[in-house]
Amino acid sequence: MRTNILTLVLALLVIIFLGVHFGSEPWTPTRIAGVVIGLPSLALLVLARIELGGSFSVRPKAQALVTHGLYSRIRNPIYLFGGLAAAGIFLYINHPLFLWAFVVLIPLQIYRARQEEKVLEARFGAEYRQYKSRTWF
Repeated sequence: MRTNILTLVLALLVIIFLGVHFGSEPWTPTRIAGVVIGLPSLALLVLARIELGGSFSVRPKAQALVTHGLYSRIRNPIYLFGGLAAAGIFLYINHPLFLWAFVVLIPLQIYRARQEEKVLEARFGAEYRQYKSRTWF
């Protein structure tokens, strides 16, 4: 529970910092797209982190198979919404060239997801394979 609150506080601090630091710049279509992509993605990232609860870890661990909420449709919502939130931030701060970070970020996230899949499948077997068959990424 404590780390969930820490995640929420960190997300709010990011929003406040970006709003204060870049809020006076003109609203371009790029910045508007950043807000439209970034804010919902950041909210869904926080929700995914809260739903993961005590099963969250930096390195793959098979503590529990979380299959409720966002995890009932997407196996890796933290990776997905984290990437989209980063894209939204890059657009909002009006540095779309930073989107090239996805050339590194996307393959890295796919690699991490596959590593997690191996650990989860080894621990939960058929239950994980069934879960995987009905979810995306």
